[in-house]
Amino acid sequence: MTSDQWVSTSVPYLRPRTLEQREAWAEQAASAGRRGTQRIVEAGEVTPSDLVAELLRLRSGEAAVVRRRVIYLDDTPIEMTDSYYPAAIARGSALTDPQPIRGGAVTLLASLGHLGRRVVEEVAARLPTEQERHVLTIDTGDPILMLTRVVFDSHDEPIQADVMIAPARAQRLRYEMVIG
Repeated sequence: MTSDQWVSTSVPYLRPRTLEQREAWAEQAASAGRRGTQRIVEAGEVTPSDLVAELLRLRSGEAAVVRRRVIYLDDTPIEMTDSYYPAAIARGSALTDPQPIRGGAVTLLASLGHLGRRVVEEVAARLPTEQERHVLTIDTGDPILMLTRVVFDSHDEPIQADVMIAPARAQRLRYEMVIG
């Protein structure tokens, strides 16, 4: 990994953690001798976009809870991440509070009885919007990667949908799977 490239792996963000463990991003960055932080920009109930409603299998106009964050590596913004949860399972929980959650959102969901069993991720490239350019401090012609992730429970119901935006120049995604 070069100093301007970050290798992303999803697994640490999909498993519940203990309340004493560091946040997954901070732990992953520290293991590479770096500093990973995040800023929660918004948390609360919203009417999601058509894309998110489809990912969460919500009916038209049905609410979701969102946690919008900007992810930093060594004080440089490297990703914008919006995590959505069906309001039916997240309403009234700490997911609606714009504060860090001990153990992380996945741990909170598990404590509420919603444990992820299957994950679907899709990656697409496109040019950034003006807001994405501003937040990620990238040029107009610099492409971004958009990763969408949906986490399903043991009943194959979606419990979380993430939309992550990152500059393509600084990302490399790595997928590891255990078969059998």
